[in-house]
Amino acid sequence: MQRPERTAIKLVAVVAAMASLSFAAVPFYDWFCRVTGFGGTTGTAVVVPGQDEILDQTVLIRFDASKARGMPWVFKAAQTEMRVRIGESGLAFYEAHNPTDRVVAGTASYNVTPYAAGGYFTKIDCFCFEQQVLQPGETVQMPVSFYVDPAMVTDPEGRFVKEITLSYTFHETDLPTQEATLAQPATQASN
Repeated sequence: MQRPERTAIKLVAVVAAMASLSFAAVPFYDWFCRVTGFGGTTGTAVVVPGQDEILDQTVLIRFDASKARGMPWVFKAAQTEMRVRIGESGLAFYEAHNPTDRVVAGTASYNVTPYAAGGYFTKIDCFCFEQQVLQPGETVQMPVSFYVDPAMVTDPEGRFVKEITLSYTFHETDLPTQEATLAQPATQASN
């Protein structure tokens, strides 16, 4: 094989390897953030800590709500803050209203600040786990149950956290197929 052909084959191999790595980067980064709490990514759990794991220390949880550009809903936190004991489960509500005359679907992205608390703020159940579909004029209360992992108080950075802000941003998404079919206006047959 001639030298230019070998170089071309090597360049194609490098491009293929780079493309493969770029596709793997997104799931790997998502996994990394969920495991470490990096970037304010929260954890999830099915079971809350036992009564003996609840600490006397408290932390103030603030609730923030926003919408992506173009999202027509009215979206807000039902309460702006609550104080919980570390390890104790909390329950908060967010409210969404669809003021339009059409069915609108949305999903919520979320974040926790400060980032040092991300890996310790654990959701048990959340409206953000699923797409939400609101009918025209519909208003819903959406719960999020959570706890702050007691391990936070032994973390070199986490032990200084006294306030945590849980932020949600709603984004409009495509309607599920069944909802989209029902939302289409009926057409009248012409004679």
